[in-house]
Amino acid sequence: MKKLVPAESASALIDQRIKELADWRGKTLAKVREIVHQADPEIVEEWKWMGTPVFSHGGIVCTGETYKSAVKMTFAKGAALKDPSGLFNSSLDGNARRAIDIHEGDKVDEAALKDLIRAAVALNLMVKSTPKPRRAGSKRAG
Repeated sequence: MKKLVPAESASALIDQRIKELADWRGKTLAKVREIVHQADPEIVEEWKWMGTPVFSHGGIVCTGETYKSAVKMTFAKGAALKDPSGLFNSSLDGNARRAIDIHEGDKVDEAALKDLIRAAVALNLMVKSTPKPRRAGSKRAG
């Protein structure tokens, strides 16, 4: 069984990750985190997969991964989102995910990113509220 990290602990772990990355990546992750919370104050921070910051509302919205040459925001349902500003620049071939790689010196279009985050939340909430169709032949308990 998976061990869940409480939200308060997840936020503290993300704080710690930002401090550990005492370079442009820490500053970029902190900025991304700030934008995510500005876009949706109800976002919940999680810590999954042995050290990945995850931002959720009605399901995973995006992650905030850090690599040597990029901070990557992976949107779990990115392929289903409209991206009129062309922010997605990575993981473009998959059926579900899309990502934004932010490199040192890149300027983030905050307004477009907030729109993308809000669209991801809206999609999560819409999918969550849509009842799943029953499979043919399944029986109800009762």
